[in-house]
Amino acid sequence: MARYILDHSTRPDPLLAELAAETAAATGESAEMQISADQGTFLTMVTQLVAPRVAVEVGTFTGYSSVCIARGLSGGTLHCFDVSEEWTSIARRYWHKAGLADRVTLTLGPAQDTLSAFDQPIDLAFLDADKPGYPAYYELLVGKLRPGGLLMVDNTLWTGHVADPDRHDASTVRMREFNDLVAEDPRVTVVILPLADGLTMIRKNPDLS
Repeated sequence: MARYILDHSTRPDPLLAELAAETAAATGESAEMQISADQGTFLTMVTQLVAPRVAVEVGTFTGYSSVCIARGLSGGTLHCFDVSEEWTSIARRYWHKAGLADRVTLTLGPAQDTLSAFDQPIDLAFLDADKPGYPAYYELLVGKLRPGGLLMVDNTLWTGHVADPDRHDASTVRMREFNDLVAEDPRVTVVILPLADGLTMIRKNPDLS
């Protein structure tokens, strides 16, 4: 089924294919942190639909997702937050190759600190960073989302382990607890999409008071 879905979705263009290949060569097993091609197409499409003025990405890695988001912008800016100069140096090159460098800003440092200092209302956010930090990043991002703003969170199905009652390893328990946290938050409306390793769509509810 996954192969069929990929075969019937818009394929990555040569620049994204080149970035994926370079990521695999440069990062080895860590390349699994890169989003899938169908997720990339989805991120571009959602960005086009939301038309954000301010978009945020937490966890940039080598830049595949940021290229996809930045391509969907129509006048806004993507603000990327990451801790790795090594991996984001690849991202920077591909932003230039794609003609997107003027749409993207990068802030290096622990995201809990750099996000805390970010003072613009967020229209659209994508979270794909260290999983232990998810609850803290979530609170910061939801607090800064405008009413009606959208947050997308990657890896929330955790290879399906979150739905397996016999899985009790620390990583699975952590992701399961995060999903419970989001599902029980009255500030948001939530749906988990079975896209790649799970992509949670989180809309901040408008203030109806």
